[in-house]
Amino acid sequence: MGLIKEHKHIDLSTKSEPWTEQELADFRKIMQAIKTKNAKGKARAVRSKNKAKAA
Repeated sequence: MGLIKEHKHIDLSTKSEPWTEQELADFRKIMQAIKTKNAKGKARAVRSKNKAKAA
């Protein structure tokens, strides 16, 4: 695998900007909503699996 040369006027650096407090708060809200949604789906799957075993 060879080295990649940067073209003129194109920066290939991967350094990112730090998040602001507002962006971080929004991200945490979104992640909490996703985790809650996924937990509900898993609970339903376990319940239906247990019903199938009992039948």
